[in-house]
Amino acid sequence: MEELSGAGPRDADLGILGSMVVAEETRSKRKNPLVTALLAVPVVPLAVLAGLRLVGFDGGWYTLVALSLTPYAAAAGVVLGGVALGLRRWWTGGVALVLAIALAFLVLPRVSAGEQRSVQGKTLRVLASNLLYGQADPKAVVDLVREQRIDVLNLVEMTPSAVDRLTAAGLFDVLPHRVLHPAPGAFGSGIASRFPLKEVNLTGDSAAKQPGAEVYLGEGVVAEIVAVHPISPDVDTPQWERELKDLSRPTGEHGLRILAGDFNATLDHAAYRTILARGYRDAAEERGEGLAPTWPSSLPVVTIDHVAVDNRAAVLDYRVFDVDGSDHRAVFAEVRLP
Repeated sequence: MEELSGAGPRDADLGILGSMVVAEETRSKRKNPLVTALLAVPVVPLAVLAGLRLVGFDGGWYTLVALSLTPYAAAAGVVLGGVALGLRRWWTGGVALVLAIALAFLVLPRVSAGEQRSVQGKTLRVLASNLLYGQADPKAVVDLVREQRIDVLNLVEMTPSAVDRLTAAGLFDVLPHRVLHPAPGAFGSGIASRFPLKEVNLTGDSAAKQPGAEVYLGEGVVAEIVAVHPISPDVDTPQWERELKDLSRPTGEHGLRILAGDFNATLDHAAYRTILARGYRDAAEERGEGLAPTWPSSLPVVTIDHVAVDNRAAVLDYRVFDVDGSDHRAVFAEVRLP
């Protein structure tokens, strides 16, 4: 009887412990399904976005918009994964973090400056500005040209009236050489230069809308410049792709080519990465400024304005500037040619 009596407390302890384990298992099984669903649902579009980005498929207008937000999606994935793990939704949190890390692996190199080629040639200072249907303040544009000692200026959404106002503001006193294709709305573009220009077709079928020119820098040095502005993909996505492909020609045999303007594309769009793969480097990414947004200027969110530089050259500097009256920030790059 004493043995039976002595065993009682131990059995009671084991019983309590067992009850705690069962209770814990029950609580785990009874996790609020609504919370689980709320955490799991955002993982689906995150997975789709990561898949599109990794495969290199732009798709249509809605997927293009989603891809342009890839840096934000990577950050959101980290937060989502952390919250899910904190709430012990292990699979949801783990998947979200894996997807976020994959996107971050693609995005983070943009904030680190790359090593530049050692070249000793002439330096070219390039600026590109979207004039918002010609509404940008001409004085602001001319002041920026003077302050930054710009050699070549690319202007898009350049209307005939904008040319008149830029002329009155003194732009062509500073940059006397020009190749201009003004047009109503968003369809006009032009190039103004401190150095002599010769218009050449560097963009195939879109040459009138995306003019190109040879820039004669002296001593036999020639650079090629293109004012970039494909149609917005929300208007005509296939046409946007075609006009971007017109920029994808390999560099010329003699001149080094620089593409500058409003690409209506980010570094996360396969169409723009295809251009870079044909012999260019993104100036912002080269200087560790690849996440500096350019549009809309009132609250910049995405980077769709670029300077793409022939990969035989070196990018010495890159900056963005606000321009009064425009919805885009102007992009500037200083390039040294071999």
